Amino acid sequence: MKTTFALSMAAALLATTATVSAETLRWARSGDALTLDPHAQNEGPTHTIRHQMYEPLIIRDVTGAFEPALATDWAPSADDPNVWVFNLRQGVKFHDGADFTAEDVVFSFERAKQPNSDMKELIGSITEVRAVDDYTIEMVTDGPNPILPSNLTNLFIMDKGWTEANNTANVQDFEGGEITFATTNANGTGPYVLQSREPDVKTVMVKNDNYWGIDQFPMEVTEIVYTPIQNAATRVAALLSGEVDFLQDMPVQDLERVNNADGLMVKQAPQNRVIFFGMNMGADDIEADNVDGKNPLADVRVRKAMSMAINRDAIRQVVMRGQSEPAGMIAPPFVNGWTEAMDSESTTDIEGAKALLAEAGYADGFSIRLDCPNDRYVNDEAICQAAVGMMGQIGVTVNLDAKPKAQHFPLITDGNTDFYMLGWGVPTYDSEYVFNFLVHGRESDIGTWNGTGYDNDELDAKIKSLASNTDLEARNADIASIWRVVQDEQLYIPIHHQVLNWGMSEKVGIDVDPEDQPKIKYFTMN
Repeated sequence: MKTTFALSMAAALLATTATVSAETLRWARSGDALTLDPHAQNEGPTHTIRHQMYEPLIIRDVTGAFEPALATDWAPSADDPNVWVFNLRQGVKFHDGADFTAEDVVFSFERAKQPNSDMKELIGSITEVRAVDDYTIEMVTDGPNPILPSNLTNLFIMDKGWTEANNTANVQDFEGGEITFATTNANGTGPYVLQSREPDVKTVMVKNDNYWGIDQFPMEVTEIVYTPIQNAATRVAALLSGEVDFLQDMPVQDLERVNNADGLMVKQAPQNRVIFFGMNMGADDIEADNVDGKNPLADVRVRKAMSMAINRDAIRQVVMRGQSEPAGMIAPPFVNGWTEAMDSESTTDIEGAKALLAEAGYADGFSIRLDCPNDRYVNDEAICQAAVGMMGQIGVTVNLDAKPKAQHFPLITDGNTDFYMLGWGVPTYDSEYVFNFLVHGRESDIGTWNGTGYDNDELDAKIKSLASNTDLEARNADIASIWRVVQDEQLYIPIHHQVLNWGMSEKVGIDVDPEDQPKIKYFTMN
C-alpha cells in the first residue's frame, strides 16, 4: 500500500511539474528542517519550512513589523492587565478541510508547554489559554506581560483533531531520536500543502487553493521544491546552471561570481543573528580537555583570555570576505538592550591573553575539543578552523569536531559539550528572549539552550521579572544590568553578526528578511 501511494504521489508530482513549471520555485540551502513537528525544535531553517505550511497567530513582515495571521487583532484586556485578548480569523480551514477554531489554539499552546517542546520558554509567562468562544481566546499571564505578542511569531497552530487522530498529541522527543507522524507530515492552515517529504533530500509543497489569504498575497508560486545541499560549491553550481531559482546560505566567496552571472542576482541585508562560542564553566571537571580534576573554563580569566585570542577582524576579512560585523555581545543591533558600547568590548590581545592564562595557572596552556556544526551558519566550520589557529597562539590547543546540525545541537541541549559554536537569532527583538534561553540557569522550562552551566539565582529572578514589568524604563534598566553580568562573566565568546546574502534568478521577486525566514506567499515570479 505504501509503495502504491508513493508511486501515485510521484506521478502526481510529475504531472504537477509539467503543468505549472513556470510557477515552480526551486529553493535550496545548506541544511534541511530538523523536523516538521511544530513545537519540537526552535531552529531557524526548521521554522522557515514550517512557515510555508503552518501559521502562528501573528507573523512579522520583511520589515519586522507585526502582521495578522490566524489572529486578526489583539490587545490587553480592559478589565484585567494580566489578560491578553486575541480575536481569531474566521472561515479558515486546515489542509484536510477541518475548521480552525479557538479549540485548536488552546490545544496548540498546551502542547507547546510540554517538557519535550523547544518553544516553552517563549510562553513561560502564560498560565492559561482559554476559549471565550469559537473565535476569541484569552491568554492569562503571571503578571502583566507588555511584550507577549513578540513571543508568538513562531508558535504554530495545529489541528487538535488531526493531531490526536494520528497519535501525535505529545511533542516529538527530538533529542531522544523519536520519530512521530508529525515529524514528516503536516496539516496546517498555511499557504502551501505538503506533498512529499524526504528528510535531507527533498520536500515538495503545493499551493493551497483554499488558503484564507489567497487574494491578499501574491501567491504566484504554485509549487515549491526545497532541496538541502550541504556542499557550498554544489549549491552555487545548481544556481548557476539554473537547477535552483532561489538560494539561501550563499557562500561568500561566490557572491561576485553569482551577481555577475546573466539572469542572476544577490540581495543582501544584515541578519538578526549573532554567532558565538559557548563554554561549560559550571562543571567541576570537564571531559573535553586534558586537565585532570579541574575545569579551566570555570575561571573567568581563562574565558576572557580565550575571547581575547579571537581576531574578529581577520575572520571578517579572510573567512567571511567582508560579510560579517565583529560582535562584542550576543545580541544583534535589532534587539532592545543592545548597545554599541557593549558590542565593541571584544578586543584581540594575544600577550594580554597569555598573561591572563598564566595568572589563572595555565601558563603552559591546555587542550580542549570544540564542537562545531558544518551545515548551519555561514562558513561555520571555517570559522571554527580559524579559531583553532587563533587559540593556538595563546597555548590553547583546540581539537575541532565538526558535524551536521542534527547531531550538533543535541550536544548543547543535552549538556554533552564543553566548548561549542552556536548562533542565535532574536525573533522577539527583545533581550528577554536571549536571557530566557541562554543566560537563565537550565531548568525544565527555561534555560534549555544554556550549555554554560552558569546559574545565578539573583540574576534568574531578575530575568523572570522582565515578563511582567510594565515600567519599560525600569525594565530596560534591568536588561542593561543583566547584560553587564553576562559581559563581565564572559558567559560566551561573541564572534560576529551575520550578513544575509540570498542568491536568486532575476525572475524571483522578494526582499531579504532579516530573520532569514522567506515566506513564499510573498514571492513574485516574473
